[in-house]
Amino acid sequence: MAHPVQLSLQDATSPIMEELITFHDHAFMAMSLISFLVLYALLSTLTTKLTNTNITDAQEMETIWTILPAIILILIALPSLRILYLTDEVNDPSFTIKSIGHQWYWTYEYTDYGGLIFNSYMLPPLFLNPGDLRLLEVDNRVVLPIEAPVRMMITSQDVLHSWTIPTLGLKTDAVPGRLNQTVFTATRPGVYYGQCSEICGANHSFMPIVAELIPLKIFEMGPVFTL
Repeated sequence: MAHPVQLSLQDATSPIMEELITFHDHAFMAMSLISFLVLYALLSTLTTKLTNTNITDAQEMETIWTILPAIILILIALPSLRILYLTDEVNDPSFTIKSIGHQWYWTYEYTDYGGLIFNSYMLPPLFLNPGDLRLLEVDNRVVLPIEAPVRMMITSQDVLHSWTIPTLGLKTDAVPGRLNQTVFTATRPGVYYGQCSEICGANHSFMPIVAELIPLKIFEMGPVFTL
């Protein structure tokens, strides 16, 4: 869960998010080194007295500042492509859950449990209990197991939506007439929050996502809902 004055990403709850955080730190380090180098060059240019204004031939330097940026881009692109392929990989999921976006709520279908279907609406402020998060709590949470690959089938019934939970590293568009999928494996139990990340209308910011992750043994006894 994000908190005020947070500078870094949320703690990872899935292997994919751990990879994303590692790549973020890797790319940020490269950007920081480049920024400091450019800043040093600018300060040196402004503070150093020019003793020679003649244009000189420096092919070696031109070769270096042409090849070096290409090497840096390759070092950033390779891990980025690796994570991109990991996010699209489907490894025989244990459970399949369908999420349908509406204006402005989510519908979940547990196809492996007799077609169990329910809607998830944001709780109005008057219905919040002490400790609930305003604009993030819902009446029916989607319950998911940990330590097992879960496949989310995501689509929309009206306009574009996006099913997003940052701590799980999930962000998949819900497109009308198209069924997108994403697979994740959660590593620790808890309650995790997300929101629609696609501008879908006037109440775009009022269709949160709440995933309650529970141990696999408890989930196998039957999904727990508060309908």
